Amino acid sequence: MSLLVDNMQWVLLVCGLLTLSMIQAVFAPRATMRAYFGEAPDSKAADLLMRNWGMLVAAGGGLLVYAAFTPSVRPVALVFVGLTKLSFITLVLMAGGGFLKKQAGLAVIVDGVMVALFVAYLLATLGA
Repeated sequence: MSLLVDNMQWVLLVCGLLTLSMIQAVFAPRATMRAYFGEAPDSKAADLLMRNWGMLVAAGGGLLVYAAFTPSVRPVALVFVGLTKLSFITLVLMAGGGFLKKQAGLAVIVDGVMVALFVAYLLATLGA
């Protein structure tokens, strides 16, 4: 665990930048939705929701980058972003296997690894 704790700044920086990449949904909501879910409804409401989702996810990525350089906010940042990632994972898995064949499936795996790292760090620093 010491290896993770000692290198958490780099872990948070990588996780944050990967998460921040969802800013793509703000600028290309239909392309992002098609890549992640295999469909892109043609409506202003779907575009709005996709842009909002992308912005919220990207904000979480920004929070992780900030936490990389501000250790005092790490616990709150990891719990918040970890819960949002767990929510996404749960929703995708509940939606069925179709989405797992798209980019959403890769996101489920990557987010799952991130959540595991976040939990391991929090447990390792619980008493510190």
